[in-house]
Amino acid sequence: MQIVSSEITGDKVLVSAYAHELKAYGIEHGLTNWSAAYATGLLIARRVLKKLGLDEDFTGVEEADGEFTLTEAVETDEGERRPFKAFLDVGLVRTSTGARVFGAMKGASDGGILIPHSENRFPGFDMESKELDAETLKKYIVGGHVAEYMEMLQDEDEERFKSQFQGYTDDDIEADGLEDLYLEAHKAIREDPFKKVEGEGPKKTKEEWKKESLKYKTKKLTHAERAERVQARIAKLREE
Repeated sequence: MQIVSSEITGDKVLVSAYAHELKAYGIEHGLTNWSAAYATGLLIARRVLKKLGLDEDFTGVEEADGEFTLTEAVETDEGERRPFKAFLDVGLVRTSTGARVFGAMKGASDGGILIPHSENRFPGFDMESKELDAETLKKYIVGGHVAEYMEMLQDEDEERFKSQFQGYTDDDIEADGLEDLYLEAHKAIREDPFKKVEGEGPKKTKEEWKKESLKYKTKKLTHAERAERVQARIAKLREE
């Protein structure tokens, strides 16, 4: 996820957050599922608010409950303070009901960013009654759907369970422990949204990245060098 603003000189990335960074908060597996998307959204929200000095005024939903909420303005000693506002850009992602992009959006919204949206694309929304089942949405936020699948596979197909959840079993993570794992991760994200993944070195500077890119840059040949290369290829083909 990225928070990008458009300027005259081009687009500028204010902050970014990646699912692999969730390892620093105890989420080691399932980094592409709905729950991880929510946690990544929460991470970028707390990160940008911390950077802008808004994190204490806008705490968002401190413990995920699955309810539909939008961040509102708050009263401070200096008067009314409006929340940081962002718009969801889905790019080429399919916007079907339950898509992970909406999990990321929900995490960022609960993290304290104002993102204009409705609840009709969240898991648990009933198209007939036009109501959102908060319990179903919360289940997705805290990995309840993954836990159900784990239990189902464990009962019906032990071999497939071991194949798909080998990493979980190796780390002694069981289905009934997933909710606590995600809730603890959410707390840790709020405590320190800039925590580094263990073993990850410092970020490279602009100059270092430029130097790195030169390693893979192909040297431009002169006209004479290109002609010589063509003749060498022709000679090689004649030999064959």
